[in-house]
Amino acid sequence: MDLLNTLVDKGLRRELPTRAEALAVLATSDDDLLDVVAAAGKVRRQWFGRRVKLNYLVNLKSGLCPEDCSYCSQRLGSKAEILKYTWLKPDEASEAAAAGVAGGAKRVCLVASGRGPTDRDVDRVSKTIAAIKEQNEGVEVCACLGLLSEGQAERLREAGADAYNHNLNTSEGTYGDITTTHTYADRVDTVQKAHDAGLSACSGLIAGMGESDEDLVDVVFALRELDPDSVPVNFLIPFEGTPLAKEWNLTPQRALRILAMVRFVCPDVEVRLAGGREVHLRTLQPLALHLANSIFLGDYLTSEGQAGKADLDMIADAGFEVEGTDTTTLPKHRADAVAGGCGSHGGGACAPCGDTTGETAPENEPEPAASGARPDLVAVRRRGAGTDLAPNA
Repeated sequence: MDLLNTLVDKGLRRELPTRAEALAVLATSDDDLLDVVAAAGKVRRQWFGRRVKLNYLVNLKSGLCPEDCSYCSQRLGSKAEILKYTWLKPDEASEAAAAGVAGGAKRVCLVASGRGPTDRDVDRVSKTIAAIKEQNEGVEVCACLGLLSEGQAERLREAGADAYNHNLNTSEGTYGDITTTHTYADRVDTVQKAHDAGLSACSGLIAGMGESDEDLVDVVFALRELDPDSVPVNFLIPFEGTPLAKEWNLTPQRALRILAMVRFVCPDVEVRLAGGREVHLRTLQPLALHLANSIFLGDYLTSEGQAGKADLDMIADAGFEVEGTDTTTLPKHRADAVAGGCGSHGGGACAPCGDTTGETAPENEPEPAASGARPDLVAVRRRGAGTDLAPNA
């Protein structure tokens, strides 16, 4: 296919595809799906070989968020029956992080619900970062705390944070349809603050919220221009009790096409396979490893993920290898771009505070088709951080 040959050539040269080419990837047929995956896989292997970076989420503060993000189970007014708790103590967070590191995670992502941190919150997270790094030699730490105020990114950097995550989520044109309590520009500003402070910036999207192909291309092109080191690709899990509870728009095939489009537009960036992969990719998850070079290990913020051992088995069975702490994640030209960057300069993508639980199947309706709604695959997290049960790692 001429389109795929062109995109591979551009990806190997780090050249931006045209919008028409990106849209064409999303419009390919299921008959061409394996060709699309194979082509994007060539680009992925050029820049990242067969390495898979593992990342582990620690939910420092769960639920009760004042923001109204429609996709999020922790949003203002959410009826989702998720865990709700206030800030974990530094030793509690460090213990949770250690489980992920023991499971093979190279990066720990510290996430807290809320509009953004107060200065006291930054102090609290700084102590947590210190505790994690003291007990887990070589671990990288990413913070995901919401909108940043002036000087906060610098303080996190001084405390030892390697990266900061704040996702754009969707296109600028449709952002107001999913959130009204802050703006798209607010999110861009926070990513730029992280960049300017010398943190490895991480920013991505959520697919499956009812957006058009044009919206998907818009947000991925905006991310390319913003130039984060890591782009997490989340797939919406429609949470019962949120405005998007009925939005089951994705098939495994479409999810793979979206990942391929992101890889072609961002060829040398760490593409993170993030929340919702188990629900929407299902048995096609191993194919996604040919597109993304990074995943989360185990559970997410408020939903349970695939068992950590199953993640490791999947990576090995697909012919990939877990990236070690002694390996730089990004290609040298990107890793060298920021003086004093972290070991991988790889942007640890923390999921948005909405990669959580799904809706219950309505009564008296037929079983969903294999390519349709699968709320049976979603479980609310009841273990790990904020509980007395061992985490999944």
